[in-house]
Amino acid sequence: MLGLELYIALEELLRKKQNNMKKICILTSVHHAFNVRIFHKEAKSLVDFGYDVTLIAQHNGNDIVDGVKIIALPKIINRFKRIFYLTWQTLFLGLRQRADIYHFHDPELIPIGIILRFLGKKVIYDVHEDVPKQILDKEWIGNVNIRKFIAFIVNTIEHIGTFFFNKIVAATPDIARKFPKNKTIILRNFPILKLIYNTVTIDYKKNKSIITYAGVLTRIRGIKEIVQAMEHISDDAELWLLGKWENEKFKEECKKLKGWKHIKYLGFKKLEEVYRLMKMADIGVFLIYPEKRHKMGLPTKAFEYMACSLPMVLSDFPYRREVFGDCALFADPNNVHDIVNKINKLIRDPVLALKLGENGRNLVEKEYNWEIESNKLLQVYNKL
Repeated sequence: MLGLELYIALEELLRKKQNNMKKICILTSVHHAFNVRIFHKEAKSLVDFGYDVTLIAQHNGNDIVDGVKIIALPKIINRFKRIFYLTWQTLFLGLRQRADIYHFHDPELIPIGIILRFLGKKVIYDVHEDVPKQILDKEWIGNVNIRKFIAFIVNTIEHIGTFFFNKIVAATPDIARKFPKNKTIILRNFPILKLIYNTVTIDYKKNKSIITYAGVLTRIRGIKEIVQAMEHISDDAELWLLGKWENEKFKEECKKLKGWKHIKYLGFKKLEEVYRLMKMADIGVFLIYPEKRHKMGLPTKAFEYMACSLPMVLSDFPYRREVFGDCALFADPNNVHDIVNKINKLIRDPVLALKLGENGRNLVEKEYNWEIESNKLLQVYNKL
């Protein structure tokens, strides 16, 4: 009898605890449900912190993964249909959740965020990129004057939104400078050490040095130059490419290059598999072009390479040297000869490569990891 009474008391305590859990609704109409920042870092951390978390995002169907309830949006490629249909579908589904806090991730959802504030909800705007700067580089939008006008409109809408939102979460210090200091925190995209360290590598007999790039395979990220460089790097090396191509035309352009014979294209992989393959490599590369919006960025993949103890070859920007100076070599991303020299230097000098890799691993463990960074997210939610 006493055991039954104890069971009932514990069940009642658990029910009260669940009823007191604050409900969080994360909104994105642009990113897929398992976006690393949104799902693996923020949503899962909030679940671990004891929040009831629902994520509304493009997905195959409603789901519950690692404690996160996923409400599926239809997958829409057309930008205009996404903006003028999916945005309002996101609001409709979001309101049905009756959440305490709404945390949204896309500039096109700013009007939705303002509506939610008028309805008395607490709202967080999570800014991944400096979108107005991005627009200036998107040639498909139109000529320079059209891009400047659209960038101005987006910038104005963002600043109007800041008057309404409770908090702004910025992915980099450069982005944070755009917004009011009293409302803004910097939440950087550092790697989840637990996820990387728990990833078990498979036995793989290497007879070549493995260089790796993991991410979207686009022209602006220097993929063509890296493939060209492989033509002139030792035959005892190969490049592993992981990710989706920008388009088939660019993929075929790269496959016609002489350096392609040294490429192993492994396709798009889940995050755990990316880390497994990354840990098997010897060198990580990320050679994005020197556009203004990139020069002050903190590339997530660089920190992931560091967590995997990989020496790196990165774009030669002053800010990159400041942050990664002790764990990378730097090359002009538009200069194939320079890229070749830096990669060959790491291949031919294993002592240097080991030192850079160890320096990177130590920095990640001490400072540049999500386990430390996620505490800022908890502080924001606790204050709200």
